[in-house]
Amino acid sequence: MKKTLFLLIAFSFLMSSCSSSKKVVNSINKSTFKADKIVANALKFKGVKYKFGGTTKKGMDCSGVLYVAFGKESVKLPRVSRDMAKKGNKISLKKAKKGDLLFFKTRKSYRNINHVGLIVSVKNGKIRFVHATSSRGVIVSNLSEKYWKKAFVKATRVL
Repeated sequence: MKKTLFLLIAFSFLMSSCSSSKKVVNSINKSTFKADKIVANALKFKGVKYKFGGTTKKGMDCSGVLYVAFGKESVKLPRVSRDMAKKGNKISLKKAKKGDLLFFKTRKSYRNINHVGLIVSVKNGKIRFVHATSSRGVIVSNLSEKYWKKAFVKATRVL
């Protein structure tokens, strides 16, 4: 009788712990899936020319790419990079992953953040991100490039 009661308690504990871990895994999978979709949305604009304030295939700026990519997945972001930088949680680059945002100050005279990119991949510590530049339009760059490394301010997670 005691053995049966013990097995019943052990079995019910095991079943309840499995269901709670499943919820955590599902939450992680949903976040990863959403990040994949948002990155895919942003990459659709690769090659689009730069246009200040632009949010269409006729022309985009850096925050416009992210605003549209996140918006297509019903994630609301502010329209400009300095306001986007106030959303989400700050993270270290070691914890950065696909779907996280990178913020930059590209001119010494600027007091505020003026550029944003979306991480498309992190492999062996190398971070690649999609963004729009005034000279080359929507492109994918490496954070390890000297220019971006120097201008980098912070990374945030909004998903």
